[in-house]
Amino acid sequence: MAPSGSRSIKRSCQTVLYWIPVLFINLIVAWSYYAYVVQLCIESINNVGEKIVYLLAYHVIFILFTWAYWQTIFTKPMNPLKEVKFHLSHSDKEMLEREDRGESQQEVLRRMAKDLPIYTRTMSGAIRFCDRCQLVKPDRCHHCSVCDKCILKMDHHCPWVNNCVGFSNYKFFMLFLAYSLLYCLFITATDLQYFIKFWTNGLPDTQAKFHIMFLFFAASMFSVSLASLFVYHCWLVFKNRSTLEAVRAPAFRHGADKNGFSLGLSKNFRQVFGDEMRYWLLPVFSRYMGYTYCTRGALFLPQKIEIQTIVN
Repeated sequence: MAPSGSRSIKRSCQTVLYWIPVLFINLIVAWSYYAYVVQLCIESINNVGEKIVYLLAYHVIFILFTWAYWQTIFTKPMNPLKEVKFHLSHSDKEMLEREDRGESQQEVLRRMAKDLPIYTRTMSGAIRFCDRCQLVKPDRCHHCSVCDKCILKMDHHCPWVNNCVGFSNYKFFMLFLAYSLLYCLFITATDLQYFIKFWTNGLPDTQAKFHIMFLFFAASMFSVSLASLFVYHCWLVFKNRSTLEAVRAPAFRHGADKNGFSLGLSKNFRQVFGDEMRYWLLPVFSRYMGYTYCTRGALFLPQKIEIQTIVN
């Protein structure tokens, strides 16, 4: 078989494998919907008022949760466009290839990057350059080995959404964590009294009692893991750090600084969720600044790039 054919089969298998965690989550959510709506609310709750309140509240949370989840999955990771000057031109590539020493190549990159709004460096003080994408990396941009592209303000690649979490969908990811936690806590709280009845033989001997029991266990366990993850990412938001920056502090011309992008709690929060409060709780895109970021003590204003010009 030709090498290209082998690579194509390999990519297809990888694509299928990458979607398995997403399929797993969707199956659990589909079962939880059936167990809560049909087996608990419709079959087991006799009080009509309680049933209506539970169903209304559940569906509001469910819609917000699934909306945020699908936005996180299907929002395309944003990478530097070729129209923006971070990519090397053909002549720049030739010039770089002619230099065989690392220091000579860095000198070429420094000349190319002198007019670009970049302030971060490698730990050794060199210009951050991606050999795979052939571009000078914007601040907070990193190459994802799974997506095989540079991602603006990359946080991490999440297998549960089969997508890179970064500039374009970090707000959606945060809302997904928040609403999935709320979803699990709501199910746990409203299912508790019927879970207790299961152990005290207060429920009729039907299949609903087993759905109620497993629903409580599943929601409780997911609540614990989601709560820890959500609290951690809230801490990252208020510190204005990505997961990658929490592991390794970003390096600037003056050296590494773990708080280099922190602008205070309010500005850090708004950099993720936007300035308009009415959009904070909705998984809609509501912010700017994909390429440039304010740093502590920087004497420049970040360029506001209209979102229409950078959506790829």
